[in-house]
Amino acid sequence: MKTTRRIVQFGFLALVLVGVFVVEGNAERWCPFGGVEALYTYFTEGNMLCSLGISNFYILGAVLLITLILRRVFCGYMCPIGTISEWLQSGSRRILKIKPVRVPVGVDRCLSLLKYVVLGIVLYFTWTMSELEFRRADPCYALISRHGEDITYWAYIVAGTIVAGSLFVTIPFCRWLCPLGAVLNIFSKVGLSRVKRDPESCINCGLCAKVCPTAIPVDKQLQVTNARCLSCLNCVEVCPERKNGALRWGPTKNMRVSWPQSVLVLIILVAVTAAVVGVNSFPAPAYSKVIDGRGSRPATAITLDLKVFNLSCRGKASLLSYYLDRDDMYELSGYLKAEAWPGSGAVDLIVTYDPEKTDRQAILEALTEPYYDRDADMWRPSPFEIEGYDPLDLGD
Repeated sequence: MKTTRRIVQFGFLALVLVGVFVVEGNAERWCPFGGVEALYTYFTEGNMLCSLGISNFYILGAVLLITLILRRVFCGYMCPIGTISEWLQSGSRRILKIKPVRVPVGVDRCLSLLKYVVLGIVLYFTWTMSELEFRRADPCYALISRHGEDITYWAYIVAGTIVAGSLFVTIPFCRWLCPLGAVLNIFSKVGLSRVKRDPESCINCGLCAKVCPTAIPVDKQLQVTNARCLSCLNCVEVCPERKNGALRWGPTKNMRVSWPQSVLVLIILVAVTAAVVGVNSFPAPAYSKVIDGRGSRPATAITLDLKVFNLSCRGKASLLSYYLDRDDMYELSGYLKAEAWPGSGAVDLIVTYDPEKTDRQAILEALTEPYYDRDADMWRPSPFEIEGYDPLDLGD
């Protein structure tokens, strides 16, 4: 079981490293916690935080589904930080001969509450400022961004602290500080699978509790109901009476039914694959906005598909609404809805409008012509360029 989990951990870690350093993709768009951070802004203003995308929601949904079925297996099988931290602890024990520190139960419980504090602080500042404020100190972001320009030395201080702590304590960040762990705990508590102990077959050797990476007293419970259970199955594997059913992993309702570890791995792979397929099959816009005060969508509405330059991020997407809702000589009338996929280069923009009150040319002009701001008494040039459209008509 441990070997299988190591293979799965290696597979996901390799996937992240290849995606970041070989393909040079935006791995941040596949971070499930990015989906948590983006929820408020997306559902209140129809806009994604910079660097994030709809893929964050898909992978978040997949991870939450996995957690509902298997408990916090994301932390034990998929998370690169958890994997590195766990491997460091294993290496320090075998190579450096450092004996893991067993944190007292009371202290462990108090420290476990810190992740909820971290979650609250991160979400408060992210949602109120509409920016990923803590990415500058995020060691995971420092890795997946290839040391992006907004990274500070705090990210490496945090990373160094995690590395140092992992040499002495098993996965300290995952247990006590990870904000995603706090979110997953809510779903893990009602997980449909768990480790079950048969007191009649159990010989009370205590080995199951000793190998638990999150210090759960497995030997004292009939069913492991702790939200922090990673379903790593270390306890099941080490049990000398496993063949007699002393420890099983399986559905919650039937004590006698057990599942093979292959079920766990299969569910992980199916859920992650479904998220990837979903992103490509149903590419929902990262920006979706109905301009206020223009009535409901008419039956005769027409959609205009455009390729727009400089629509790169949340701030530029907000400016898009600004130009569509202008009140000068290029003011548009009637129903308007804009949907876009902000990014580099020419990106897709779909504008749905009422053809009885406006037309294609008017929309193109509204998006590209300077806007006179009466309050500031100044002209504001439009940052947008539309592929195939020349406002000055300087073409052939």
